[in-house]
Amino acid sequence: MSETRDRLDQPREVRRSLRRHRGDDDRFGVFAERFARFMGTARFLAYMTAFVAIWIAWNFLAPVDLRFDRYPFMYLTLILSLQASYAAPLILLAQNRQEQRDKVIAEQDRQANARAHADMEFLAREVASLRMTAGEMASRDFIRSELRGLRDDLEELTRPEPEPEPSREARAES
Repeated sequence: MSETRDRLDQPREVRRSLRRHRGDDDRFGVFAERFARFMGTARFLAYMTAFVAIWIAWNFLAPVDLRFDRYPFMYLTLILSLQASYAAPLILLAQNRQEQRDKVIAEQDRQANARAHADMEFLAREVASLRMTAGEMASRDFIRSELRGLRDDLEELTRPEPEPEPSREARAES
């Protein structure tokens, strides 16, 4: 034996003589979804009921030599079992594909929610900073009161000062 074949950490070389045909998985998945969707309709139930009723009626009411299911509906049971054995995997395949789509949609929703949450946090910080800035700014009432005070000061400065009354001595001299 060679050294490479004795090593367990390296795979053995395997040659395949037959090629496997890889079908289009997506096309088959779409078929499975359509089939599963059809099987869940009232139309399918009506068709199956009509098929079974016709089968039973023919094999029960027809003359013995024209009946094709001579045993008590053994062929009908076989056909329904065959139909169920194919329907179950197709329905499971359709459910798996739907689950994968739901996972992708859920991930997209989670990412959108994370972005919206980040945007809301940013906007909340901006509103808080605007409130803080507005709290430091002078309000309209404050500015009005300051202007009134300045006006009063200007009026006092621009008023002519009353002339002082002459003192008694100045009156006596006149």
